[in-house]
Amino acid sequence: MVDIRDLLAYNDAENRAFFKAFSELSWREFVKNREASFHSIRNIFIHTLHAADYWLDFLQNDNQRSKKKFEEYKNLKEIGTYMRHVEKRMHDYLETLTPENLKKKYEVGPKGKTETKTVEDILVHIFEEEVHHRGELIALFWQMGVEPPVIYYA
Repeated sequence: MVDIRDLLAYNDAENRAFFKAFSELSWREFVKNREASFHSIRNIFIHTLHAADYWLDFLQNDNQRSKKKFEEYKNLKEIGTYMRHVEKRMHDYLETLTPENLKKKYEVGPKGKTETKTVEDILVHIFEEEVHHRGELIALFWQMGVEPPVIYYA
């Protein structure tokens, strides 16, 4: 059975590889509206970080997540700092988890449509969210004629 910690560590490796690839793009190409889910490559990448940050706040009953809007990130250095912040938060959180913690249940979703989900369900959702948008980034790279980074899960 795959451990969710391994999947999330894989996401971190992928994020770092994509972040490195972003540095090969001009800022104009990076923020260009490509009519994708969150318009630009920058916004899509930041969205995945925001999503993980949001769920970490939820799971830890905390309020550390970034409230910055996409356009407030003015350069790759700021985005890299945020990426490392979310990565550290996730790593620190995962270090505290026990098998029992993974089974803890929460009510999630909008009022009237909540569902019961375990911590593990939420962490799988974070993994899936990043995979979904990473596929979108890959397609955008291909449309630009740029070879996307390839990291193999092992």
